[in-house]
Amino acid sequence: MLPLANPTDQSFSWRCHMPNLWVDADACPRAARDIIVRAAERTHTPTRFVANHQIPLPASKWVKPMTVASGFDAADNEIVDRLASGDLIITSDLPLAMEALEKGAQVMTTRGETLDRNNIRARVQMRDFMETLRASGEHTGGPKGYSDSDRREFANALDRWLAQQR
Repeated sequence: MLPLANPTDQSFSWRCHMPNLWVDADACPRAARDIIVRAAERTHTPTRFVANHQIPLPASKWVKPMTVASGFDAADNEIVDRLASGDLIITSDLPLAMEALEKGAQVMTTRGETLDRNNIRARVQMRDFMETLRASGEHTGGPKGYSDSDRREFANALDRWLAQQR
């Protein structure tokens, strides 16, 4: 007989309640982190912030940090190893997003964009093209800042996803 689920037990995956939320926390903007924490608390969604350094998070039953060893893609590999089909991962890392999609997870960026099998390849091709331009000496500028509009789009997209899980 399987033991009863205990959501305060750190070893319990909480999968009997709803999908887990995984955050690629190494490059997650603080404003997005705050949105995620509030949403997870409000909806009782098990959420893990995975990074190769300490991430300041409030004490919570639903939100937990997971610090992994330093190393190339260590946090990404930990997320991929642990996520399950139906989980949501929040990341802007396209290779990580592709791996998550292959495992049946859903992917959202911190700007509220949903990445799926239909649009991920075009995003990777554009990233590779921009990388080629930069390597040839072309100045392409960096990513735009995280705006109020980005925050709203992300909060709305996350709320829609969480509502669909109920």
